[in-house]
Amino acid sequence: MNLLLIMLNELEEKKIFEEARTYAFEYLDKLEEMDVYPSEASLAKLKEFHEDISEDRGCPSEILSFLHNTGTLGTVTHTGGRYFGFIIGGALPISKATKWLADMWDQCGGLYVSSPLNAELEVVCEKWLKDILSLPEEAVAGFVSGGSMANFSAIIAARYHILKKLGWDVNTKGLNGSPKIRIVTHKQIHASIRKNLVLLGFGDECIEYVPSDAEGRMVVEKLPELDHSCLVFLQAGNANSGSFDDFDTVCDLANKAGAWVHIDGAFGLWAAASRKLAYLTKGMEKADSWALDAHKTLNVPYDSGVVICKHPDAMANALQATGDYIIYSDAKRDPMLYTPEMSKRSRAIELWAALKYLGKKGIDEMVTTFHEHAVTLSHELKKEGFDILNEVVFNQVLVALENDERTKSILSYIQKSGKVWLGCYLWHGR
Repeated sequence: MNLLLIMLNELEEKKIFEEARTYAFEYLDKLEEMDVYPSEASLAKLKEFHEDISEDRGCPSEILSFLHNTGTLGTVTHTGGRYFGFIIGGALPISKATKWLADMWDQCGGLYVSSPLNAELEVVCEKWLKDILSLPEEAVAGFVSGGSMANFSAIIAARYHILKKLGWDVNTKGLNGSPKIRIVTHKQIHASIRKNLVLLGFGDECIEYVPSDAEGRMVVEKLPELDHSCLVFLQAGNANSGSFDDFDTVCDLANKAGAWVHIDGAFGLWAAASRKLAYLTKGMEKADSWALDAHKTLNVPYDSGVVICKHPDAMANALQATGDYIIYSDAKRDPMLYTPEMSKRSRAIELWAALKYLGKKGIDEMVTTFHEHAVTLSHELKKEGFDILNEVVFNQVLVALENDERTKSILSYIQKSGKVWLGCYLWHGR
């Protein structure tokens, strides 16, 4: 039997899909018993994957069994309730189930003609997100892999828009000889902003850094005089302290000067959906673009990021794509116009499911509860003798002991326990 007939038979029998489902359920059932981070013995098992590729075709059932029995040991249980490393969300059951279904559909989401479903759900999600976050009606959204790519897309749109105002068409003339764009931000801006600026030709020496205060917020009084050549970066949720910049004041200054303001809000922008925490995002609607992750605070499975921009023409022109084979729709939204990707995963499907499942009240409850748990955690840890180094305004808690040696010792003990996993950060020299 040739390979095509074999695979058609596998699709018809569905045996391997049943096996995959069984293994997935076994993983869920054991989630709370597993080490949060793999033990040394489990990590050693991963060496079994390192082999020469075989000449012959593999057995699907054997492949799945090997992956389950060996690969599971090397996973980090992000989806459990005991992982506190970096800023990684879990996954809502409905969004995980939806992703299973969507994976079987395997939709290429670049054009309306390649997936009408995804294109329509992007329109719906765009509308719902603007409503939930109180963002301008005219804004458009692009559905990308994460906050890094959302920031990347926003910077490209800003670059196009600013240069156009300065009389330079970057799509035609390129960057050689182009007018200077002033990059203004503060020292505590996220690493993804710095990375993207370098990728787009803005070296570190091009950045006008503004001092940050003890909580990692921009010191507004130190902001240089802005003009229409400026691209200003602000932050909704410092990755260490959780602090929020003063959007209201900075956006007013920037708007008056004609500068572009981008807010990196990978996890913190969702505070706008909480009645209790919305004060943190006051004035953010005055910005020009925003970046957020659905796979962080909203707990949609990886990968799922969103860029939102108040200037649709800047987005579409900066992220444009041309080609004789591209079939754009006359009356419908074509997703690739709002992302760098042409071939892209149809991320809007599970995002839509999460938003529809939670509704405004559910999102409010979830986001607010994250904050309340963080506050409780900080209080209880303080009772036990730990130092809390930040004001817990959102869901970040910076914990330390009397000196770095003691802190590292306790952290190592916790990480090796397999019970909980915490991340390590450097904050003001500690």
